[in-house]
Parts: sequence; C-alpha cells; structure tokens
Amino acid sequence: MKYMLLVCGGGDDTEVSSETEPVEPWVEELSVEHEVRLHGHRLRPPADAVTVRVRGGEVLRTDGPFAETKEYIAGFDVLQCDSLEEAVAAAARHPVASAGAMEIRAFWDETDAETEIRRLGTELTEAARERDIERAMACYAPDVEVFHPVSGQEQSGIEALRKAEELRYSSVTGPVGREVSDYRLRIDESIAFSHALVRTCATLADGGTLETTERVTTGYREAGDRWQIVHEHRSVPAGTGAPGTEEVRS
Repeated sequence: MKYMLLVCGGGDDTEVSSETEPVEPWVEELSVEHEVRLHGHRLRPPADAVTVRVRGGEVLRTDGPFAETKEYIAGFDVLQCDSLEEAVAAAARHPVASAGAMEIRAFWDETDAETEIRRLGTELTEAARERDIERAMACYAPDVEVFHPVSGQEQSGIEALRKAEELRYSSVTGPVGREVSDYRLRIDESIAFSHALVRTCATLADGGTLETTERVTTGYREAGDRWQIVHEHRSVPAGTGAPGTEEVRS
C-alpha cells in the first residue's frame, strides 16, 4: 500500500537543517536497499507559497501559506509499505523526525497498478496471435515516438507505430506467437518500467520460419484511470534478419 509521508519542520528552514542529520543516507537506504521509498522532494519554504481560492467565479490569489503555523511541510516522500506499522518505522528513521514531525497518510484505495500493467502484456500477446493491430495500438499512448530501422526514419505518434506494425505483419502469415520471460517490473507512482525477454515466432510469407528473441524495455505512464505504454525499446542481436523490428520511445 502507498503512503504519503509529509515532512513537517518547525521554526524556520535553517533551524531544521542545523538540527538534523543529512537525509541522503535515509533516502539511499529506503530507495535502493529496501525499495520502500518510491520518490519525494524537498519543498520551498512557506514564504514562497501561493494560496488560490475561487469565490463567485473570481480567482483569489494570496501570497503565503494556507495557514500561519509554526510547523510547516518541508517536503514529502511516497512510500510503498506492506502495513502502516512499516510506514511508521520508516518515518521514525527520517532525520527530521528528531526535530520536527512526520505525518503519514495512506493513499485513497486505488486499482492494482501491477495487475493493470501486466494486463497490457497479455493484450499484446493476444493481439499478436490474432494479428489485431488495433487491439495492440490500444495499449500505447497517442504521443509515443517511433524509430523504425526499415525506413530509417524517426516519427512521432501512434500512427507511426501502427505503420511499423503493419510493415512487420506484412512479412508473416498466420498467428504470431509471443512469449515473455524474465519479466521484471518497477512501479514509481504514475510511471513504471519493465524489462523482459520476448520470443516471437511466426511463419514468413515465403514459407520460412521467423523466430527471434528480443530484450525489451518498456515504459508505462498512468493516464487518468488507465496505464499506457509510452516507451518501448526492442534490442535484437545483429544479423538475425528480423523483419519490422522497431524501437519505440518517448
């Protein structure tokens, strides 16, 4: 489950900085070693804040924070923890906890991102077997960028990807087999990346057999209530002669 960790300082920013240990070791430990901290950032001081209200259709802007208090939010971190107790333990190790306060709030219930992302892979496999290009295109973002080595040109947008897939399918006949192995997924809030080996097999139009194994790196972005592919890099060993192999990236 995801938790928002609000780092609350007391007094002015220089006071908190002088009383606490550096935060970098905490970030390194929870981000790299334990994969608990997904991301976060320090915020500018309250004096730089702008408060916005709309009353009667008029936008009212006030320089300064929403509320004048001694404690203020100095930064935030997004944690991925199995329980509230684990989030509390992580917050207690934060250097600012000894001088300020840490507020922990769970994210509102959300769809399982990993399940949604894995579903995209299943959709691509089914679309390949059925040779359904439109079904495959529904997995990608409209602003995807494509480099297609057959044409030697770089183009942007879903239409360029559709043409690349049409070119690839024009060289084969019948269903296209797609097997994914060594799949690894890392989700960071609204962005995710996966690495996998993808084996493709099909019958060529001239009667021959196509069989390739690609190392595929895929980038995903959450768009509203769904995930889409915005980056896809396919690496094929030189000399395989795989038709229509493309690199897709954003």
